Amino acid sequence: MELRICVLAGDYVGPEVVAQGVRVIQAIAKKHGHTVKLDTALLGIGAIEKTGKALPADTWAKAKASDAVLLGAVGGPRQDPKAKVRPEQGLLGLRKGLKLFANIRPVKVYDALIDASTLKPDIVRGVDMIILRELTGGAYFGKPQGRSGRKPNRAAVDTTSYTEEEVRRLMRVGFELARGRKKKVSQADKSNVMATGRLWREIAHEVAAEYPDVQYEDVLADACAMHLVRNPRQYDIIATENLFGDILSDEAAMLAGSMGMLPSASIGDVKNRHGFPRGLYEPIHGSAPDIAGKGVANPLATILSCAMMLRWSFGLTAEADAIEAAVEGALNAGLRCGDVRSPGATVVGTVEMGDAVIARL
Repeated sequence: MELRICVLAGDYVGPEVVAQGVRVIQAIAKKHGHTVKLDTALLGIGAIEKTGKALPADTWAKAKASDAVLLGAVGGPRQDPKAKVRPEQGLLGLRKGLKLFANIRPVKVYDALIDASTLKPDIVRGVDMIILRELTGGAYFGKPQGRSGRKPNRAAVDTTSYTEEEVRRLMRVGFELARGRKKKVSQADKSNVMATGRLWREIAHEVAAEYPDVQYEDVLADACAMHLVRNPRQYDIIATENLFGDILSDEAAMLAGSMGMLPSASIGDVKNRHGFPRGLYEPIHGSAPDIAGKGVANPLATILSCAMMLRWSFGLTAEADAIEAAVEGALNAGLRCGDVRSPGATVVGTVEMGDAVIARL
């Protein structure tokens, strides 16, 4: 199979971790007889500085022509927070343009990293869940949005808006995922105070009726945040709207020890030329400007995102399994990047961790 991948390295540590993901893809492709065609493009601060646009036309064209998109991270201190053109606008525009409405964020606690979490081992041991976040609606896209007035009468507004179809399609993804796992879906909303939350709950109940083999429950988003640190093993699939999904998945990262361990896949209904979903794959961590250029960023979230890419956008299950096993093998061998360091472990840099994963393929 030819794997045509649009590579958007992004800002700060983005290029460092993406480079290791690309190496892993090339290594597993060579082993299994696939060919890899990479199209690189700009997204993030670099795109704005060079073109003045958050999502340059060249980037958009290459993303649309690809089978899948691999992204590092965007944003950082070089950007002006008051600027009209911001890196996040490019990312949001890419998600919206590619119609990627479902963000799949697995949270798996590896036995080797039990002590890396700030929570007690008996709380995090065995955690294996997915936070399913709606990606193209809610407060991040609602209109009106903006600021008005001058000091001392400044004001700002963000509108949270959802349609029935936006909720229904996301919930169906959640139930389909659950059928292949532990068959439980928890829908997190704020139906006690938000009209959109009441809509989410109503439609979620309708979709749940289509899946009688899957256990379903409602949970308020703030209560879900509490349960994530009290008893996270109760969850299998947490399905929720855009803003809550963003917050809950970052919280859940600490179950695994670091955001440097968590991959993600963003998919929709659009198929690539191989008949699989054309997705956007990225680690959930940010651009980490404080460690950029030091060669210490953890590439495992990016490498695991590449495994998700092979599984979801190319149907290459064996190759994806091999990458995930190689990551676990490197951790079991005592290798750690600085964000998950532990006593007695061998701390390695970005490239060295990439080497370790490739060696185990």
